[in-house]
Amino acid sequence: MTAMSNRFRKMGKRISFVPTMGFLHEGHLALMREGRRLGDKLVLSIFVNPTQFGPGEDFKTYPRDFNRDCALAEKAGVDILFTPDARDLYVKGSETYLHQEKLPGHLCGLSRQGHFNGVMTIVAKLFNIVVPHFAVFGEKDFQQLAVIRRMTKDLNFDIQIVGHPTVREPDGLAMSSRNSKLTPAQRDAALSLITSLRNARRSVKNKQTDSNQLIDKATELIQSYPETKIDYIKICDPETLDDVSNIDRPVLMALAVKVGKTRLIDNMILTPDS
Repeated sequence: MTAMSNRFRKMGKRISFVPTMGFLHEGHLALMREGRRLGDKLVLSIFVNPTQFGPGEDFKTYPRDFNRDCALAEKAGVDILFTPDARDLYVKGSETYLHQEKLPGHLCGLSRQGHFNGVMTIVAKLFNIVVPHFAVFGEKDFQQLAVIRRMTKDLNFDIQIVGHPTVREPDGLAMSSRNSKLTPAQRDAALSLITSLRNARRSVKNKQTDSNQLIDKATELIQSYPETKIDYIKICDPETLDDVSNIDRPVLMALAVKVGKTRLIDNMILTPDS
């Protein structure tokens, strides 16, 4: 992979990179289209990274369909499909992992201890191997995007990190590989996430700026559906991810909810009228 990237660079080609865990959907395809637009060569990686899954999480049951992924990647115009093996990326005796001080101490990082250490470590490894000019990530995983931007800056990677807006199903559900695990009834419950975000956006436009009140309303709505268990609902600063109590500037509303055994996340920027 690195030899091929170096060959592209010597030819003056600019490399775009989209790292994924596979089971591709329209959200991933949107990232690929953006990568195709930015660069001359598009690299897609598929690797279900074991170090970002905690005990009891769904590493073994994470959905996989390699043949389908290959067909979608080819149709999207991917130049290189990079599918490393865990034994190559984590050689026997591996004991070096990245750590970040502040950003992982919010949102998903609170309940998924070590998750972002695994994310940063694998992304840094992939950056070193692929050597891209651009790397494209979805804004649905807002905290992940913030963490990777910080890591890229702190470690002096000469890579432009590009965020792409969340891609949604026609009913509003944020696209995720895990959506395939939802039963029809659970999918109805899952729509409470985007409904809560839209309600909050409408409330902020109507001058309701108390974060706790907005969070309480979202909590009540989500808990009115069966099989829902809230991990967190937060309103925070988009850069630091620190909690914001009064909305007097654009803020991030982010939530994570288990519907049945499936953990879903979503977010939206809330902007008060000036």
